[in-house]
Amino acid sequence: MDSIKIKDHMDRRPILLTADMSLAIAVEKLLDSNKSGAPVVDRIGQLVGFLSQQDCLSVMLKSSYHCDMTSTVQDCMKSPVLSVTPDESILTLAEQMLGSKPKIYPVLSAGKVIGTINRTNVLKAMNTYMQQCYLSPA
Repeated sequence: MDSIKIKDHMDRRPILLTADMSLAIAVEKLLDSNKSGAPVVDRIGQLVGFLSQQDCLSVMLKSSYHCDMTSTVQDCMKSPVLSVTPDESILTLAEQMLGSKPKIYPVLSAGKVIGTINRTNVLKAMNTYMQQCYLSPA
């Protein structure tokens, strides 16, 4: 199972946010793409943070009382961010996800975001592997 790599199961088309983007635009991007979070990158694609729906909820709740949404992604994002590389094992990531670690990890190559992987991707990969175990003759 260690041979199952992140690169074979990651989302290769993540949405990317920038730190100076308004939170309202970032929320629209998350909702339009049906993503629960997204990496925040600088001008050259280097990871600088991560913004989750949960991060957005907190700020939007406070803003809703005054009907003023002036926050930027930088005001709400988490940094530093746990990340993985494409050649890491799905099994290792699954073990890491058992704790209170993030549900989504940016996948980095040479410091640049090339995708994301979430718990659903990991579970699907492990399920596919387990099905092959049962179908293979012993």
